[in-house]
Amino acid sequence: MHRSIVALAALAVACRAPAPAQQREVSLIVSHGLVVTMEDARAPLADGAVAIDGADIVAVATTESINRQYRGRETLDAAGQVVMPGLVNTHTHAPMVLYRGLADDLPLDTWLNKYIFPAEAGTVSPEFVRAGTRLAALEMIQSGTTTFADMYYFEDDIAREVKAAGLRGVLGQTVIRFPVPDARTPADGLARAEAFITAYRGDPLITPAVAPHAIYTLDSASLTAARDLSRRFNVPTIIHLAETGQEGRDAQQAFKASPVAYLDRLGFLGPGVLAAHGVWVSEPDIALLKARGVGVAHNPESNMKLASGVAPLVSYLRAGVPVGLGTDGAASNNDLDMFEAMRMASFLQKVHTLDPKVASAREMLEMATIGGARALGMADRIGSLAPGKRADLIVVRMTTARQTPMYDPVSQLVYTTRGDDVTATVVQGRVLMRNRMVLSLDEAAVLKEARSWADRVRAAVAGSGSETR
Repeated sequence: MHRSIVALAALAVACRAPAPAQQREVSLIVSHGLVVTMEDARAPLADGAVAIDGADIVAVATTESINRQYRGRETLDAAGQVVMPGLVNTHTHAPMVLYRGLADDLPLDTWLNKYIFPAEAGTVSPEFVRAGTRLAALEMIQSGTTTFADMYYFEDDIAREVKAAGLRGVLGQTVIRFPVPDARTPADGLARAEAFITAYRGDPLITPAVAPHAIYTLDSASLTAARDLSRRFNVPTIIHLAETGQEGRDAQQAFKASPVAYLDRLGFLGPGVLAAHGVWVSEPDIALLKARGVGVAHNPESNMKLASGVAPLVSYLRAGVPVGLGTDGAASNNDLDMFEAMRMASFLQKVHTLDPKVASAREMLEMATIGGARALGMADRIGSLAPGKRADLIVVRMTTARQTPMYDPVSQLVYTTRGDDVTATVVQGRVLMRNRMVLSLDEAAVLKEARSWADRVRAAVAGSGSETR
């Protein structure tokens, strides 16, 4: 009798005890990686995992903890690899990959006027930008870029290819003074920009933007109209700014002001503006950009290659200006590898300032991830790995000879890693590349199509009286 009572009591206690928590099913788990979250000063998480459901990150924790709470319909094993936020390229011209190597070792004005503008006049079309965008998307997926800011023509065609490839894009429809393939006048460009904005507002992957080219290719009325259009629809404005010393000298002669001060005089500057380059700026200019909430896209490789100058990156960072990193177009770089851009940005500042402590690895990795997101006004959605953010991440192999040994993963990512170390790319929760195999594009077809455009580009440049190199 006594034993029966004890047994019944034990059974009652067992019935009241909480049942083991059931696993929640999620769409994707990336596990067993060294997770670099880019969340404040959080240390890399050893044997970490990221749980993703649909487009969003739901948890970042140890693999043991994630596996206890979640079950993934799809998994990625990141053993021996780093899991980190996808890279954010804050300035490029995606279709210009089809001009890669067309004209090298030239200053900006010669490069533009004798080669790039004639090539564009003879080749740029919806078909051209679609082919170029597919090639650029392939390169970016393979090298770890998940978000990029673009400025070109036929951005509606570019947007369709970006969405199909699965990338995230802030895409700026160019407005420029002279006739270009998709618009004869600035008014035509603004009309195209408005139609583009209307078509893509609220899209989960595409953020439409207005892209007035530069102060030297637009008059004040057109610059103001472009900015007003952005404000009316609450979309970004992308502009080249203070890229060369000549631009600054011309602005002083024409407007008695620096390029930055001239735009401020027009009421152009403010949150939502992304200024590409920002090389030739003064300390008052930097203070003005900070006060107005302008983001800056730093493009060290194209600035070096075109001998445009050295941007005062240390001063920008010290002032707290939101600065992202960009590759610029592959015609002036000549690739879209953001790991290379990080390394070059750091080395350039160290040798320019003669101070090895500036432009640290941590700062460069921030610029390529969460810093780029801040410059684009998207830090609430992308740029770091945290619950509630979009599931944009990459997996980077750390087991090759070049990656061995690894003492500090942040240093390794900036000073050692190359784009071809990326083994997996995920955007909005969709796996775009797994084990170096791109799933959202037909790589062979993309490359074949891109090569077919080379003869047409050569013919266009030759017909203009210039020679390809």
